[in-house]
Amino acid sequence: MLDSTDARQLAEFYRVLLGLTYRPGDEPPPVGQPDEGRDWLVLRGPAGGPRIAVQQVARLSAPTWPQGPVPQQLHLDLSVPSVAELRTQHGRVLALGGTLLADRELPADGDDEVFRVYRDPDGHPFCIFVEQSGADT
Repeated sequence: MLDSTDARQLAEFYRVLLGLTYRPGDEPPPVGQPDEGRDWLVLRGPAGGPRIAVQQVARLSAPTWPQGPVPQQLHLDLSVPSVAELRTQHGRVLALGGTLLADRELPADGDDEVFRVYRDPDGHPFCIFVEQSGADT
């Protein structure tokens, strides 16, 4: 469950990024209609897989992690099969309103983990890892 000051916006970010669908009844209303049910929105994976809920809140202290006084309150780790897919997802994350925090496409000496760290539109950090580093560059 993720807190958000704009639950619909954050739900849409993760819906598009992860290819999820809304739970029946949580879909956005038709254009021009008020969004009455946006206080608690549930996204689900194909065939009833993992779910993410987004809850509307009046205030949210966006994490300043990895520096600053407000720690991360949540951290999603996502994975992709290749560096090429990491690059594709990078473009999607930015186009959807995410921001890049750290780029480890070129691993440090002795470390073969390839990943990027982002913030979603509400400031929650998340990572996208390459499952098998060095699979393609």
